[in-house]
Order: sequence, then structure tokens, then C-alpha cells
Amino acid sequence: MIVTRFPPSPTGYLHVGGLRTALYNYLLARQQKGRFILRIEDTDRARYVEGAVENIIETLNWASIDHDEGPDIGGPNGPYTQSERLKIYKEKVQFLVEQGEAYHCFCTAERLTEMRERQQAHKEAPKYDRHCLRLAAEEVAKKLNAGEPSVIRHKVPGGKKVSWKDLVRDEVSFDSDLIDDQVLMKSDGYPTYHLANVIDDHSMEVTHVIRGEEWLSSTPKHILLYEAFGWEIPQFAHLPLLLNKDRSKLSKRQGDVAADDYRKKGYLPEALINFIALLGWHPGGDETQEIFSMEELIEKFSLEKVHKGGAVFDLEKLDWINWQWRRRKFDELPGEYEDKLLNLVENEIPANWRDDAELLKRCLKTVAEKVIKEPSTTVENLSFYFKEKVTIDAQLIANEKMKVDLPLAKNSLEKAFEALSAAPESSFDDEEALKTLLLELVEKLGIKNGQLLWPMRVALTGEQFSPGVFELLWALGKERSLERLKSAAESL
Repeated sequence: MIVTRFPPSPTGYLHVGGLRTALYNYLLARQQKGRFILRIEDTDRARYVEGAVENIIETLNWASIDHDEGPDIGGPNGPYTQSERLKIYKEKVQFLVEQGEAYHCFCTAERLTEMRERQQAHKEAPKYDRHCLRLAAEEVAKKLNAGEPSVIRHKVPGGKKVSWKDLVRDEVSFDSDLIDDQVLMKSDGYPTYHLANVIDDHSMEVTHVIRGEEWLSSTPKHILLYEAFGWEIPQFAHLPLLLNKDRSKLSKRQGDVAADDYRKKGYLPEALINFIALLGWHPGGDETQEIFSMEELIEKFSLEKVHKGGAVFDLEKLDWINWQWRRRKFDELPGEYEDKLLNLVENEIPANWRDDAELLKRCLKTVAEKVIKEPSTTVENLSFYFKEKVTIDAQLIANEKMKVDLPLAKNSLEKAFEALSAAPESSFDDEEALKTLLLELVEKLGIKNGQLLWPMRVALTGEQFSPGVFELLWALGKERSLERLKSAAESL
């Protein structure tokens, strides 16, 4: 059975890169009918952030990435929080010491600093010089009995090529002579990341370690630890970095990186998951599909299709995917189009706007894409329809680009008022009829389209940006439209 895991550190809220790692692990486990484990790696006590664990679990639940084992639900191989597994790590690292695969190191911080400075001066790679490995067993025992602080280091075998077939990067190899005798157990009794990670993955029966590219250089250390313990080595897959548009590494300085930031901004979980799934992966071949449900991702995902190169975090694409998902969810709602719109923004609409249900439905229809995309903008997009009086800004209605000055604007509004007054009420139920009527008026007046339609837009809304004039007339109806046109003309 395939077993994957997501082991975040609670040193902050869940990063979008972490969410992608969790997603890829989840997709593989679900596709292969395996198990997906959530494990909290909290051994870095100095950087522990209160509330981070709760945020991680809450964000994963929001994104529908559910785990089979974890700190909140338990499981057969717990505990699932590293600070609760200290006894296990101590037992395992003691086994390595007894087998000659690890040793106690009593070097002070001062000695290690001097050693590194000396190596730097001789242009040598910074690496522990194994001073304490040469201590006699009796001397080690004496120091330990005296309570002298120590760490435990891995005795890395020399002259060895550490290789593995990465499921994303293919063949990878490192020279063990370049690998330091890493610290496995700190003097405070807490394990380092490397030791705890390997022990936990083995004891939790993890078969596939899927993680970010930044852990690539740690993998030979982990493989050597697996070999030191005599354990089966899992398969590894290292995912490409997430990049800003300038191809620098995605960072807080250049925008939001916490998944929670996007949740708070109103992005749909389906959209964010869809988007991050495509950051480094695509089905390939002739596949042009961009919108994937979780079920489709589970069906189509494969590590073989994950790219090696960095993936650009493109906010414009996220916005587009979010719009596609909002549209899809809107289309799936029951009922007629206008009723669905009304239901979607029910909680956003002020009570006094509900007096005329027909007006409200029409107005909503003219800004449908905007409110479907983001329902919280409903009032912002509709407010001009419900003004008691539209205030006309002379500087706005006079438009040099459209070749509209105030006298022309006043004349255009007066002529539009006359033409629309004479039109039957039924014309205002037909945008095409309104378009025909007004374009005939443009021709009759011998002016450009914009020289009539621009003053009308400003007169009907008081705004620079709005739906088109024909939509506005249809939504407002004859009486309100004429009132606004007349009032604007008189104010000029």
C-alpha cells in the first residue's frame, strides 16, 4: 500500500508551497487507494508559533485535503506530533551509537567556530573534523557521567556514492565525502529534523516522500540514516520551487504566501487547489484542460508529469481560475438565472433596495459577472442604480477623447430625452430596440456614437465606469431613465 505524508512545521501559517506539497501527497494516496498522514514536526521550539497547528489543520480541511492519520484524529502509528515522540528518538539514536553509526560530540560552540574559521582560511569545505570521534570509550563515558553537554552526530561513511532515482528528477547522486557528520540529537534532548524525519517516516510506514526541491540536498543524509538503521528506503520525489513572475523564489516580500491570505480574500478552495495543482504539473499530451475538480485531479495526477523547472505563481491565472469556478458553481445552482443571482448576493443587498424586485433583478443582471466573481462587491457595483439623485460632474461629462464639450453634452441629452420619451414603454424591455433607436439618433444628429452615448452614461450613473447605455436604460426602465436624462441636461 502506498503511504504518503505531509509534515509541516508550526513555525507559521501554512504556505501555498506547503499546500501544494500536501495536495500532491494527498492526490497520489487517494489515486492509489493508499493512506495520507498529517504529522506535525515541532522540534524547533524556538520558532514555534502559537495557533499554527490549528491553522494548518483548518486550512487543509477548508481545501478538502483530508488525512487518514494525524494529531487530531489519531491512528495506529502515533503520536503524530514530534514533541510527543522524544522517547522513540532517544531509543533509536542510542541504537546507532551502540552500532558505531553515531557518536557523542562534546565540542563547544567556541571550538566549532574556530574550526570553521580555520577551514575557511585554508579554503576547505566547512565540515566537522571528527575531533570527538577519536575520543576513547572510557573518556566518553567519563564526560557523560560528569554531565558534560553533548550532541550526537552521525558517523557518515566516506568514499561512498549516494544515489537514488528521484520520481521527478530521475537519477541523482552525491559524494558522501562532501556530507558532514550531521547532528542527530541536540544537547537539549530534542532530535534534529533529519533524525526525526527518517524515524517517523519508517515507523509510520511511509512509502513515498514527496517534498520541495529545497530538501534535495538533505536526501543523501536521510538515505545514509536509513542504511545505518538497516531500514527499507522509501521513494523520493522533489517538487520544483514556486517562483515570482521575475523568477525569484516566492517570498512574503513580493506578495501573499500564506494559503490563509487567499482564503480571507474570498478565493474559492476549489480554485486555489486547481491553481496550485498546475504549479509544476499538467496531464500533458494533447490535454488542454485547465479547470479540474478534486476528483479529476485524483484521476489524472502522476508524479511523472511533474516538471523539474520552477513554477511561476501567476496571480492573474489564479483570478481567472477563481472566476471559472465561481461561474461553474453559479451555473449549478437551482432556479432561473435572475433568481440565482438574487440568491447569491442575498446577504449583501440593503433592505431598501428590495422594494422593487424587478428593478433589482434587472440591475443585478447588468453586473452579473462582477458579482458572481465576487459577491462582496454587490453594493459597490449597484449603488448608482439606487441613488435618489445623480450628481453630474461637469469635468467627467466633458470628454476630450470623445470630443464631447458641455454644450454638445447638453444637446445630446436633450435629444436623447425627446427620442426616448416618444418611444413606447415596451422598447425598454428590448436592448436591441433601444440600440437601433439611439444609433438612428446619432446618424440624424451627424455626430459620433460616443458623443451621444458618453453623456448618457454619465447622466444615468454619475460614474466613469458602468454597464453600457443600452443595458442601463433596460435596467432602469423608461421613467427612471428619463428623469435622470432630464435632470442631467438641466444641470449643464
